[in-house]
Amino acid sequence: MKLTHKLSESKKTLFSIEILPPLKGKSIQSIYDSIDPLMDFKPAFVDVTYHREEYIYKKREGGYLEKVSIRKRPGTVGICAAIMNKYDVEAVPHIICGGFTKEETENALIDLQFLGIDNVLALRGDSIKTEPAFVPEPGGHAFAIDLVKQIGEMNKGKYLDEDMTDAAPTNFCVGVAAYPEKHFEAPNMIFDLKHLKAKVDAGAEYVVTQMFFDNSKYFEFVKLCREHGINVPIIPGLKILTAKKQITTLPKIFQCNIPQPFYEELEKCTDDKQVKEVGIKWCIEQSKELIKANVPCLHFYTMGASETTKAVAKAVF
Repeated sequence: MKLTHKLSESKKTLFSIEILPPLKGKSIQSIYDSIDPLMDFKPAFVDVTYHREEYIYKKREGGYLEKVSIRKRPGTVGICAAIMNKYDVEAVPHIICGGFTKEETENALIDLQFLGIDNVLALRGDSIKTEPAFVPEPGGHAFAIDLVKQIGEMNKGKYLDEDMTDAAPTNFCVGVAAYPEKHFEAPNMIFDLKHLKAKVDAGAEYVVTQMFFDNSKYFEFVKLCREHGINVPIIPGLKILTAKKQITTLPKIFQCNIPQPFYEELEKCTDDKQVKEVGIKWCIEQSKELIKANVPCLHFYTMGASETTKAVAKAVF
């Protein structure tokens, strides 16, 4: 079922989560263990991220360098199928530009269609650690909007092979990401909004925001979106702060501001246990205010930490 249908049919704020695929060598049980405690809250969907394979070069005998994979997460497509089969809940795979050619993207989307997966989140993806900036795969896409357009063409029955006739159209509902406090590569918010508007005009049907800790940033962002003609559902993304080091790492990585009152409470904490308690309390208050404002859904970046997400969900749903 398309997420836009779920959102339009619901008379209340929905609940959803985002999970990480396990690292290579881990079983899917780790995924189930993180989802099981949250099923009582009937998530509308479960996002499954995609992470590019990471490599290092090891010097071998004779002086030559060998490219060795050091970090790889199992296939997002298979995990989505397993989640839908086990829980009867919509699974939303992330489709990224990085590491994929257009043909590989098309093949992945065909697999998703065969599996009955109706929703995808189209993202450019991050650069790999060895690159100072994002570099597209040869024969791949450079921007998320190009992914949106490719999926839109497949929804019309148009595939890369122009000689195909009577090709069955896909029926994907496409979501995209947005940044309430501006993407770090954008020179200003208006520039960022123009690019988001272009993705919506290209066929994106809903938006999920990056994490934020200040609701006023989300409300102002939604207002700006509406003023710029972006009228699709905008789902707020929430992260529960659980460790003291995140006070500095999260703003650096995700370009999100930590409000002064929240920061002052976190600074009083002497260990991560106290930080987690403060983080849960802050997220509960965030969630209550957002629900009061009738947001379509609360999307939690769980990172496999179901305990904290459950504490917040229990308090607000």
